[in-house]
Amino acid sequence: MEPRIARDITAERVRRVAEGYAAADGERVPGLGGGFRYAQLGEALFDASGQIRKTVKFADLARHVFFKATGSPLPVKRVPNTPLLGVYHGTAIYLLYNGILGDESVKGGNVLTPAIMKKLPPFDGPKIIYCAGDLLGEERKRRERVTPRQTPYEI
Repeated sequence: MEPRIARDITAERVRRVAEGYAAADGERVPGLGGGFRYAQLGEALFDASGQIRKTVKFADLARHVFFKATGSPLPVKRVPNTPLLGVYHGTAIYLLYNGILGDESVKGGNVLTPAIMKKLPPFDGPKIIYCAGDLLGEERKRRERVTPRQTPYEI
């Protein structure tokens, strides 16, 4: 199918159903409400075995993680250059990936450890931290209200 079919024809039909339109006889047909967003998909984030592709950039995974955690999109212009992606309903969402803290070694900075915890932007409240692994003790996680989510399995 030609790309213009979805963008120009199908999108217009869906828009008319949602918003309403003028029928051939001039009578106004009310819309059903709602809406939609036309989007083009980028490269897949995960490979066939479910692992994060080596070519995935932090910003792309950050948008996916934030949406997965909150159900709300993280606007393209708001993707921070920090592990703290944002706060949603009083919970901070963090992502440790691709050396966001400056460590470019394999798995560097992607495992939640006491040293990494000290480097994270502070937040006084519950935290969900997406990371490759978790070496933080249970008492510290409870005290600092940290819920680790293992990447890629819990994304």
